[in-house]
Amino acid sequence: MSVHPTTDRTGKRFLGNKNTKEVHDLNNEQKQCQIDEIFRAGHAVRFIPDTLVEAKKCGYDNGHYCIGGSTR
Repeated sequence: MSVHPTTDRTGKRFLGNKNTKEVHDLNNEQKQCQIDEIFRAGHAVRFIPDTLVEAKKCGYDNGHYCIGGSTR
């Protein structure tokens, strides 16, 4: 499992919020995801590899607006 803090969204598809343990799909980013706020708060993490499967392995749940199907 590989989770790393990040301050940049360039070249990434999936972004985790280490505070809420949600993963967001930047290819389907919605206003309600509040991605800029996640970065400002210092809660942004990236996954290596940059896949939803890796985010799930790391214990992250689907973002409600950009992915859907949250299990919470």
